[in-house]
Amino acid sequence: MIPTLLAQHSLRAVSRKPVSHALHCAPRWCRGLASEVPPVTATNRAETSKKRFWKEVGIESKDGVLSVTLDKRSLKTPDGNKLAVPQEKRLLATLIANEWDNQILLLKQHALPMTSITARAIDAMDNEETRKEVRAALLKYFDTDTICFFSDHPPALAELQAEHWNPVIAWAREKFGIEIRTTNTIMFEPQPAESKVVLDEVMQTFDRWQMAALERATYTTKSFLLAMALVHKQITAEQAAVAAQVEVSSQIQKWGEVEDSHDVDYHDVRRHVGSAAIVLADI
Repeated sequence: MIPTLLAQHSLRAVSRKPVSHALHCAPRWCRGLASEVPPVTATNRAETSKKRFWKEVGIESKDGVLSVTLDKRSLKTPDGNKLAVPQEKRLLATLIANEWDNQILLLKQHALPMTSITARAIDAMDNEETRKEVRAALLKYFDTDTICFFSDHPPALAELQAEHWNPVIAWAREKFGIEIRTTNTIMFEPQPAESKVVLDEVMQTFDRWQMAALERATYTTKSFLLAMALVHKQITAEQAAVAAQVEVSSQIQKWGEVEDSHDVDYHDVRRHVGSAAIVLADI
């Protein structure tokens, strides 16, 4: 059994997205290198059967990597690659193992965020064509970045935006030496082409783990800048989640929390952003 403490940690990183979404992603180009007929792997078999077919989960250390095993057989990605991580990412391997160990009778498809982001990194983020497509898609988020659209009203929302967004924008401007346009209206010009060139060059230096984390954090927070700050460890996963949900926080302050809505969103964002932060960690 995986230690209780790590099991609790894993539960905080669980995603509600279905395995079919998490492992293949919504956009067509997010499906990595999958063929029309996917290989028979544990992840694909689990997705099809919805039932637990393994008895024992383990972690194998061999050839400088850590591999998660089901009944002593290496877990594989949807594309048939061994789901293995570097030795320095032992926490990631432990949490992946814990995700599979936590499945009881029926597979909970939303409960594999660490598996899905790791598979995404392995299957797609070493392929230059895919990386180029991902970079282009993420730069489109920069044009409509959530934290570049400020509100004047209500005052509580304006205060939260200034508190959580301004420091990230200021950091990005200084870190990358770029212009970042912000607005207080719904009318907005695209971000400067020169800024996009610089940010694209930054992304080209990222390894597979950083790219997978950047992609997931951007899609979760709807903010390329928050995701970049997370990848550069300028902010924590919690800070990114709070910044991404200032509008919800403002609504809760005024009207109170809506059960099964606000609380679900609260945890979903933290699960997704948390998985991005964990895949970046070398512990």
